Amino acid sequence: MNSPDLRNLPEVEFCFAFINNSCPRKERSLPIVCAMYVVMIGAIVLTMLGNMVVIISITHFKQLHSPTNFLILSMATTDFLLSCVVMPFSMIRSIESCWYFGDLFCKVHSCCDIMLCTTSIFHLCFISVDRYYAVCDPLHYVTKITIPVIEVFLLISWSIPIFFAFGLVFSELNIIGIEDFVAAIDCTGLCVLIFNKLWGVLASCIAFFFPGTVMVGIYIHIFTVARKHAKQIGMGPRMKGAGSESKTKAASKKEGKATKTLSIVMGVFVFCWLPFFLLTITDPFINFTTPEDLYNVFLWLGYFNSTFNPIIYGMFYPWFRKASRMIVTGMIFRPDSSTLSLFPAHP
Repeated sequence: MNSPDLRNLPEVEFCFAFINNSCPRKERSLPIVCAMYVVMIGAIVLTMLGNMVVIISITHFKQLHSPTNFLILSMATTDFLLSCVVMPFSMIRSIESCWYFGDLFCKVHSCCDIMLCTTSIFHLCFISVDRYYAVCDPLHYVTKITIPVIEVFLLISWSIPIFFAFGLVFSELNIIGIEDFVAAIDCTGLCVLIFNKLWGVLASCIAFFFPGTVMVGIYIHIFTVARKHAKQIGMGPRMKGAGSESKTKAASKKEGKATKTLSIVMGVFVFCWLPFFLLTITDPFINFTTPEDLYNVFLWLGYFNSTFNPIIYGMFYPWFRKASRMIVTGMIFRPDSSTLSLFPAHP
């Protein structure tokens, strides 16, 4: 963190030049600033457009009105709100190293940041529960994953992060015991959320490690069951003596696709969020010496998970690609377009 004695150094820029106790402004070269704006604006636009396509597709096409897709719709809404409400202001803070929007909005922004990121992670967790029943208990899937069940999933996914985020930030439980440090670094133009040792661990467990562990554990189990099913299907023709190699190839292809999809789901989720939450836990124990730029890199890496969500949970579905083409070409404005079939017809 920047110390107050930087004001005595020559040629130091400040966030507010004519305000006492203004925070120093980090100097960056023009090419670096331009590159950061390009990357971050690109991420914001991709997150906004990708999730907007998912939202329009599921709300417009009646064929997509299923319990599973309502869960995906809610997650897309969460990620879309993150791209509109949180990411633009975080971009300016990260690049300019200043907060120009006031103390109250700083708290509101921090609340929305925690709430929407946690809500998105909770949705990923419940989608893994949905996939578990679809793969591991397909005969009872329709009776277990119903609209009321999805409503409970959505209630949990939104209510817990809302109470957690706004309660934590406005109660200031996260700075108990480190008030002197917070006062020492306080200056006009600063907007950072600092956690003490207790809440650094608790917040990370609530927002990431608990739902993340559930999600990864479920996907590992799904992968194991899918491989077992594919192996049984592949052995079926040989046991019956029927030369049905096509079934074996189809099972092998299906297993390979499931393996690839689950690997991407787990890999992207862990890659995007693990560094940030490890940093959140360790920073209080190393006296808050984490470089500001490293914190921003890990924070934006977590934001990128919301950019990848519509790709992972949308692009892998053929209906999404077809719906996207209809949206881009304007076919959704035709009469009765909402009743068009998005799934391939089976003979």
